[in-house]
Amino acid sequence: MNDVADWWSTAIIDMEPGRIALRGEPVETLIGTVGFAEMIWLMVRGDRPSLAQAKLLEAALVAAVDHGPQAPSIATARMAVTCGAGLNGAMASAINMLDDVHGGAGEQAVVLYQHALALMDEGATEEDAAKAVIGWWQAEHGRFVPGFGHRFHKPVDPRAPRLLALVDEAAGAGTVTGRFASLGRQIERELAAAKGKPVPMNIDGATAVIYAELGFAPPLARGLFCLSRSVGILAHAWEQMQQGGRNKGPTPPHYRWTYTGSKADPA
Repeated sequence: MNDVADWWSTAIIDMEPGRIALRGEPVETLIGTVGFAEMIWLMVRGDRPSLAQAKLLEAALVAAVDHGPQAPSIATARMAVTCGAGLNGAMASAINMLDDVHGGAGEQAVVLYQHALALMDEGATEEDAAKAVIGWWQAEHGRFVPGFGHRFHKPVDPRAPRLLALVDEAAGAGTVTGRFASLGRQIERELAAAKGKPVPMNIDGATAVIYAELGFAPPLARGLFCLSRSVGILAHAWEQMQQGGRNKGPTPPHYRWTYTGSKADPA
């Protein structure tokens, strides 16, 4: 370290009194000229997306903003508010729940797709690659394949077909290759054949297609999901503030839980 300033080194922001540059671009030239999705891309990746790339990224971000107060992260935000937390505390509590089980499937699906594509680059057919990654994932992680099937939306998650249609449009225009969309559909077919009934792609699988098509690394798929879902978290936390209420738990007070421990001896 040659200078104390090297303690934190960054290529993201340069700043001095009266001047702010983000990725080398003066902030005043960005304000009012780029959209939020473009800004996310610029900050995270260091370059500007095309308008078509930004539009596809924005579609994925919009699609995942909310999934109702039964979603653990949203419920947590609302409960935090009733316990006296402010918006920042409610949002932080909720976002911290977006991990492997709730919120991590998009990242996992990108890993799945990239593994399948690597097999194809080594000579496997799309069908064989899809079968191989399903077997690999289930052997390593269990029967649930990330990005496919939905416990609530049956038969189809309404968000996925729309996102895939937008990917098809982008592929037709040369914005993306469409290879990940094709792989996702092949995995969907293989899962259906193995189970004997449809196992359609869900929101995580469809947004993962977009993030993979746009070249985002798997961990960024989770980060982008956190950005997207934070909008719904903020909306629900604010709504709960307006509604009021104190110390609300996951179920109304008159509901009881199922006790499975030993019974106390009667007095």
